[in-house]
Amino acid sequence: MVALLSVGFPILCAQQNTQCNVRVTLLSVNDVYQFTSVDQGTRGGLARVLTIHKNTREENANTLFLLAGDTISPSVESITYKGAQMIDAWNAAGLDYSTFGNHEFDFGPDVLKERMKESKFRWIVANVIEKSTGKVFGGAEPFVIREFNGVKVGIFGLVLPETKLTSRPGPDVEFLDPCETAKSMVTEIHKLGVKVVVALTHMSMREDKEVARCSGVNLIIGGHEHTLLESSAGGTPIFKMTADAREVGRYDLNISKTTGELTSIDWKVIPVTNEIAEDSGLSAVYQKYSALLPQLTRVVGRTSVPLDGRSAENRTQETNLANLVADSYRKATAADVALVNGGSIRVDEILKPGKLTMRDILSILPFKGKLVKMEVTGGLLRQALEHGVSQIANNAQPGSFPQVSGMQFSYDASRPVGDRIVSLKIKGQPVAADKKYSLVTTNFIAFDGGDGYTMFKGVRILNTPRTILDSDALRQAMTVARPIAPKVEGRIERLDKTMKTRSECD
Repeated sequence: MVALLSVGFPILCAQQNTQCNVRVTLLSVNDVYQFTSVDQGTRGGLARVLTIHKNTREENANTLFLLAGDTISPSVESITYKGAQMIDAWNAAGLDYSTFGNHEFDFGPDVLKERMKESKFRWIVANVIEKSTGKVFGGAEPFVIREFNGVKVGIFGLVLPETKLTSRPGPDVEFLDPCETAKSMVTEIHKLGVKVVVALTHMSMREDKEVARCSGVNLIIGGHEHTLLESSAGGTPIFKMTADAREVGRYDLNISKTTGELTSIDWKVIPVTNEIAEDSGLSAVYQKYSALLPQLTRVVGRTSVPLDGRSAENRTQETNLANLVADSYRKATAADVALVNGGSIRVDEILKPGKLTMRDILSILPFKGKLVKMEVTGGLLRQALEHGVSQIANNAQPGSFPQVSGMQFSYDASRPVGDRIVSLKIKGQPVAADKKYSLVTTNFIAFDGGDGYTMFKGVRILNTPRTILDSDALRQAMTVARPIAPKVEGRIERLDKTMKTRSECD
């Protein structure tokens, strides 16, 4: 897929662009959780990205390589190495700058600081502050300025404030408002005589559009959705690749030698396929972390149907893989019902029929969640589902979206928040508000209030937590049924039909 976008900046001289402009090239990826290839080896892989990086630098020495957040977690390898393997890979791939993603904090703030110290590249983020010092977290820089042949480009970083709820940044970390921070950064960078400003972000498209409208930034390179997105707001273009380096975004900034202003942007999406040679610069990283391979290739089950592990689908609708996961929780604990936050399913691809390995299991559920069985009322269960669908309007892909087992519910996203669950049944019977049920979920939801599920704190716990891992429950379900064939069964029904398309203004 290749596309070109010309932004409507005035041409400042009559000569050819090569005579009046300096071309600065930015390469970007986002949400890269493994340095190896994905999709059965057909897409991604940082060794292939390094080839693209080197070829681009040979074409234009004025090139920067950027990561728009999310790499330290989650992945199979990060269960063991806590993201150190990704830092080694990025160092070898020649990354220049990265901003934080929400998953950078999954192992806590101290581990992130360790990973930052190991990085040969620089971290930039402006809206993550340590309360104890009042400074940017971990010694990161709020912005950087680079000069190329007399023209300058400023880059600042932003991460979504929701990270406070979706990860483990700790009580000392504060997330500032992205729009107010962006306005401050653009003003400060402009005062330093830099007229071209790029925001490197890890936020929702809605938040990116707000920043575009409020700040006057020239370009936003983002991440977070795992979906190839191209949009604009307030005259500012916004781009995001999918995940795991399946594509590299390339943005050529044509900057006037005379005024230092941006005259135009050309861009294209570069598919990272198995037709691109793997650079040997990643060989040492592959060798260093090869010890995990034998145990990961162990076959643990088989599926006769494709398993839909795509991120967007598991965050917005019922899928057969989510049903399998939720069923495995319920069976492992003999609970009445199960609730799985869609964002905990991480494999982000369709697993083909055939053998399932330990890598597949851990790719689906890499967080090492512990199953918690608790007593809830029907009213509390409805409250939890209300929260789970509260962000689903306007094409959002919330990690809180509730995948379920043992119950069926319907909702209307066009109704007011708090009044969206239209029906809720267990064993075919309407749920009474005061009736008690046993619910299983993970410690992230039950104890941490993860993804905003704070309503379960203080409820009666019915099992000994930390005895059953989510991935072990899933593996057991695959072992018992050979082969597995989960289906979409109508557990979740969306009633409104007015969902806006991505091309509409929001």
